[in-house]
Amino acid sequence: METYIDLFLNADGVKASEIQRRLRELGLKPAVGNHDFMFDWKGVADASEIIAFADKVQAHLKGTGVILKFHTVR
Repeated sequence: METYIDLFLNADGVKASEIQRRLRELGLKPAVGNHDFMFDWKGVADASEIIAFADKVQAHLKGTGVILKFHTVR
């Protein structure tokens, strides 16, 4: 399974390079194409794990002004 994250940056928020640094700390990889970042679960994750991961990403980016969109596929 993979979770994809799309970012919507705020011009008054932190730099995109800082957002990238923080997301890479959580194991996300930059993606090229339809999505901005990708997390590989290396197996199947259940809904509670996916929500917990989203909570972790949100907490790690708190105060940055970025808006996130999550999309998980098998």
